[in-house]
Amino acid sequence: MLRKIIILFFIILNILTLICYADNVDLEIFPAEEIWEEIQNVNNQINSNPPKLNSRAAIIFDRESKTVIFGKNINEKRAMASTTKIMTAIVTLEKGNLNDVIEVSKKAANIGGSRLGLNTGDKIKLKDLLYGLLLRSGNDAAIQIALHIGGSVEGFAQLMNDKAKELGLENTHFVTPHGLDDPNHYTTAYELALLTDYALNIEEFAKIVNTKQTTISINSNPVTITNTNELLGNLDGVNGVKTGFTNIAGRCLVTSVKRNDWNIITIVLGADTKKYRTKDSIELIEYNYKNFERINIKEKIEEEFENWKNNNLNDFEIIKGKQNSVNIDINYSYNFDLYPINKAELSNIKIQIECSKTLEAPIKDNYQIGQIHVILSGKEIMNIPIITTGSIDKKGVLDYFEEIIGNYTNIIINNINIQADF
Repeated sequence: MLRKIIILFFIILNILTLICYADNVDLEIFPAEEIWEEIQNVNNQINSNPPKLNSRAAIIFDRESKTVIFGKNINEKRAMASTTKIMTAIVTLEKGNLNDVIEVSKKAANIGGSRLGLNTGDKIKLKDLLYGLLLRSGNDAAIQIALHIGGSVEGFAQLMNDKAKELGLENTHFVTPHGLDDPNHYTTAYELALLTDYALNIEEFAKIVNTKQTTISINSNPVTITNTNELLGNLDGVNGVKTGFTNIAGRCLVTSVKRNDWNIITIVLGADTKKYRTKDSIELIEYNYKNFERINIKEKIEEEFENWKNNNLNDFEIIKGKQNSVNIDINYSYNFDLYPINKAELSNIKIQIECSKTLEAPIKDNYQIGQIHVILSGKEIMNIPIITTGSIDKKGVLDYFEEIIGNYTNIIINNINIQADF
């Protein structure tokens, strides 16, 4: 009887451990044919209304303009589960040597949750660990990477937080390299989008997360692994990025999509089920591409400014200046030309120009004398300075003397001409 109780105790303990460490280890199966069916359902139902999502937080992020196209609770701190491994991969790629051959530690081999399947003493390259981290979402791979690069989990977490600080992520904090639940391990949908955008600019990262299936080597033996991202290979344009699941975080999915040279990132955090996670992600993607288009906002601003300049430049007055005219331009400091606009709001774009027409010398080069406000449906989305191009010196005593002599000379000449007419 005692033996049965002990066995039952260990069975319950293993179940609780699985629940505690759950990360993409859930019983819900969402096969490819159901994903295709969901894609068709969304395409048949999608309209101009913003999607109503099950996920607790979500975002559509335009990669070129760094603009939030759609958001739900985007600044709310939330558990992020295995989407953590995006930062783990960044630190690995920037700090590690992918050709390093690593011996797997007992600590890595014994971690729970989703696993690559590493055992103590296994030999594996860092590059293969990285594939196991991002495709299979291996927590054992995450721990081994942390020990190899950071010396410890805590040391690696410090590297992760240093990188977050470097990227200006003020509402993101890391405790582990795998993302298992911890109250001090969190991010926001918006900052996770910024982090993912940064990661996708790393060529090796973008290549790995766009891999549906590959073969790695453990102890020189081939092991085939498949990406946990259910949208990769099933939805047009999807080229990454990362899934996640814990009991606290819920189902999470970070997706990168490129259609017609337009790159977006969608994120859902805290979905109740894998099906909701998939459905919400599809809805965000299709809503974006069906309801928004990018306009060349820079070209539009420059055209409006040139028209304004042609009609107003002669009205400028330069007080105490050695010259009476000024050259002006705009300081377009944004790193993008194309800006996403809801098709229904294209006629609501307004460009307002305000500029001082009376200037007093001396005037420096690149001196701001006005600004251009770009307004979309009553909200300012951009602000561009109007600047001088070239400097204007202030008149000195000699300049005034020459001006007086010149004026006096003109008066005399005019009088002579008048008398000659008589």
